[in-house]
Amino acid sequence: MAIARGLRDQFDWPLFVTVAAIAVIGVTNLYSATSAAGPAFTDMYIQQIYWLTLGSAVAVLVVAIDYRFLERHAWTAYGVGIVLLLLVFLLARNIRGSQRWIPIGSFSLQPSELMKIFIIIALAKYLHNDPKTEGRTLKDLVVPFAILALPMALILKQPDLGTATMLAFIFGTIMVLTQLKLRSLLLLVGAFVVSAPLTWTYLLKDYQRERFESFWYQLRGDSQQNLLDSGWHAHQSMVAIGSGGFWGKGFLRGTQNQHHFLPDSHSDFPFAVWAEEHGFAGVLLLLGLYLFLTVWGLKIASQAKDRFGAVLAVGVSAMFFWQTVINIGMVMGMLPVVGVTLPLFSYGGSSVLTTMTGVGFLMNISMRRFHF
Repeated sequence: MAIARGLRDQFDWPLFVTVAAIAVIGVTNLYSATSAAGPAFTDMYIQQIYWLTLGSAVAVLVVAIDYRFLERHAWTAYGVGIVLLLLVFLLARNIRGSQRWIPIGSFSLQPSELMKIFIIIALAKYLHNDPKTEGRTLKDLVVPFAILALPMALILKQPDLGTATMLAFIFGTIMVLTQLKLRSLLLLVGAFVVSAPLTWTYLLKDYQRERFESFWYQLRGDSQQNLLDSGWHAHQSMVAIGSGGFWGKGFLRGTQNQHHFLPDSHSDFPFAVWAEEHGFAGVLLLLGLYLFLTVWGLKIASQAKDRFGAVLAVGVSAMFFWQTVINIGMVMGMLPVVGVTLPLFSYGGSSVLTTMTGVGFLMNISMRRFHF
């Protein structure tokens, strides 16, 4: 009872309020994004509330179990993730050229989303058992890279470039913040640059190359190139954001969305809907919430009582940060369109469950930092 009261007293209210605020804004924005999309989409915001409710229950369960229990079962969790990725190729339906979702009744599970959590747990386990305290060299990255390479290859095979990129950024952030030597980091960046032509030729699909080409044409100022094809999404998104001005056009008054010019406004481009309706002021508010969530997660990592908890919190914070940066970057035309969701803003059950599981981890580590 004393431990329970102690944990209750250490409840992380700033984390809870920030996540709740993003979720509420996200559901409201999803209602607007789908309000003019027809009967098939108008109940998506209700389904999102269901997913948030289920995700909250998962987060409560994660908080209730001491996070150090995960350290003992980390490799089992990682193995489950690999098995789910393999099942994709046996059970998943082909949707728009991709095999990513396993049908479970009326619900479709996306294992690549869950793999973000599994790989964070696995890397935290490995680094927890690694006694090395000085800067890590490339030799020290062999095992962590092997942990990354297998799921990343399976996800690229689906193909899902966005999630594979997310895994790489999460891996890189964890390695850099756990004392990777600068020389080793520069060598990794160099290896990435050298391997880029091979990736372009052998790993990317035709539609993925078209998206990168559209981004390149846009950077060169040739905005009309592929405008009606692969460049349509990014162009309409930028038009929506630019038309919002400082204060925005108002709730349900975004013309790009209401007149069906903005594709995938419920999944990849909900930020454009928000920016058009609420303007620069609304964008600052939302970015402030995401920034606080990331910084607060790193603060939790710095106060963790063991390396496993610290790496776990760093990985979850990196997941939130890079998803936000990549999604908003592609929506604003600053990055190629790669299909990365915006946490608690984009519609999707697997995405919500993954995000809320990560929130549960942060709350778990935060509440137990004084009860070791």
